[in-house]
Order: sequence, then C-alpha cells, then structure tokens
Amino acid sequence: QLQASGGGLVQAGGSLRLSCLASGRTFSDYAMAWFRQGPGKKREFVAVLRWRDSDDRYADSVKGRFTISRDPSKNTVHLQMNDLKPDDTAVYYCAARASPVLRSQWRPNDFPFWGQGTQVTVSS
Repeated sequence: QLQASGGGLVQAGGSLRLSCLASGRTFSDYAMAWFRQGPGKKREFVAVLRWRDSDDRYADSVKGRFTISRDPSKNTVHLQMNDLKPDDTAVYYCAARASPVLRSQWRPNDFPFWGQGTQVTVSS
C-alpha cells in the first residue's frame, strides 16, 4: 500500500516536499517512482529511485530542481521540489514496481502499485 501526502498551493519559485509511505511488503528490491498528471495531460514520469541503494533518475523537465530520496526507518520516499513553476501544477502519484532496474524513461503501465494522488498547485 502506498500513501502520498504533502501537496499544496505554492507560489512560483517556492518549494514543497511530497512523501509516500509504503507498507505491506518489503521494498528492498523495488523501484519507487513519482509520476504526475497535469490538467488535460497524460500521466508522466517525474523521478525514480532504487530502494536498496538510492540510485535515481529524473525526467529532463525536473532535473536539477527535484530530488527523490528515501527514509528506510520510516519506509517513506520523498520528493523534494524546489524552484517550482506553474507547469509543475499536477496531481502527483507515487508508484512501485518489484524490480531494481533503472532507466530515465517510464510509462505508467511499468508500475503495478500506485498510491492515491496529492495535488500540487503552483501559482504565477
């Protein structure tokens, strides 16, 4: 089970940190990811992390601004979002897949486990 939280309303240039609490299984060989879906847009990949060593990959649109990390003591994955832009406005979803393979492009169908979304709104 995945539970996302931390969304909200922020001005352009501001920061937010999203959290995804993972429960119900051992995630040591999992990849954990964040996707987002903006108004009228398809769901798109944002960032992914390999649980066992924190290796990560990012979409080009967020590289240098967003950081994905994990807290093993709390079974939680975070997405620190800095320098937010109005184009970052979306519902953000955390997702998991039972494979440690990483790459820089993902489709939503690559991930079988999903949490509910959390809304991020960036005002200009």
